[in-house]
Amino acid sequence: MKAQHAVIAPKWHTVAEVAAMLGYGLTKTKMLVITGEMRSLKDGRSRRILPEWVDEYIARRVDEMERAA
Repeated sequence: MKAQHAVIAPKWHTVAEVAAMLGYGLTKTKMLVITGEMRSLKDGRSRRILPEWVDEYIARRVDEMERAA
């Protein structure tokens, strides 16, 4: 009998994970959170970011770049 492995997609990300996904440094990503440019929520002493909030940030940046061009 073969073992089956479930792939579990994370429901939210740490700031460090988002930094890695975006190719940003941790400091820049923390500033995005502090300034409110990237939505996040406080979970105890940690910050968490929902995947759709990362998508919203990316879409907003693309829109800004397209309007500037």
